[in-house]
Amino acid sequence: VQLQASGGGLVQPGGSLRLSCVTSGITFTTMDWYRQAPGKQREVVATITPGGFTLYDDSVKGRFTISRDKAVDTLYLQMSSLKPEDTAVYYCHGRTAPPVVRDYWGQGTLVTVSS
Repeated sequence: VQLQASGGGLVQPGGSLRLSCVTSGITFTTMDWYRQAPGKQREVVATITPGGFTLYDDSVKGRFTISRDKAVDTLYLQMSSLKPEDTAVYYCHGRTAPPVVRDYWGQGTLVTVSS
């Protein structure tokens, strides 16, 4: 089972980035993007359910969009109007369905928002 995240980088405030997370080896139900800023706990940023319902943390609502292309087993996070406080390592996360519920994590991709 693999979750391979990519797309991070250095961007100026107000800029945009798109993160991708390619999955292989297993089918996930709910998938999420988390982030962890220096010195802070990991927090959920956006969630997408199997039916396509999406949820966002208030701090990114209206600026980030989570999506999923099941045909290519890829999870995306489109980020726009980026702020310095969005600087963090971003992780994709997937959960398997019952009867064996397990959590899997990607390796993380660093997003730095700075002028």
